Amino acid sequence: MSVTDRNDAEVGATDEESETPPDIEAISHVSDWKYIQIAIILAVITAAEVATYYIDTGPLEVPLLIAMMIAKFVLVIMWFMHLKFDSPLFTRTFVAGLAMAVVVYIAVLSMFEFWA
Repeated sequence: MSVTDRNDAEVGATDEESETPPDIEAISHVSDWKYIQIAIILAVITAAEVATYYIDTGPLEVPLLIAMMIAKFVLVIMWFMHLKFDSPLFTRTFVAGLAMAVVVYIAVLSMFEFWA
C-alpha cells in the first residue's frame, strides 16, 4: 500500500464517519424575543438600583446594590456575551473576575465606613 493509498483510505474513513455538522447558528443563537426579555429584566434591575437612591433602605442598601450588580453582570455575560453557550472555562474566568471585583469593592467600602 502506498502513501497515497493510505491517505485516501484514511480520508475515506473520516468521510464515512463524519456526519453533516449541525448548524451552529441554529443551536447557539436564541431568538430576538429572548434578547428583548433580557433587556427588559436589565432595565427593571437598573430602575431598582436608581430607586435605592430615593428610597431609604437603611443598612440593606449596599447588599441590595451588590446583589443587583451581580445579577446584571451574570445576565450580560451569559446572554449578550454568549457564555451560556461557550466553554465553562470562560464562565469560570468571568466569575473569578467578578469575585475579585466584589472583594475589592467591599474592602474599599469598609475602608470608608470603618477607618475614616
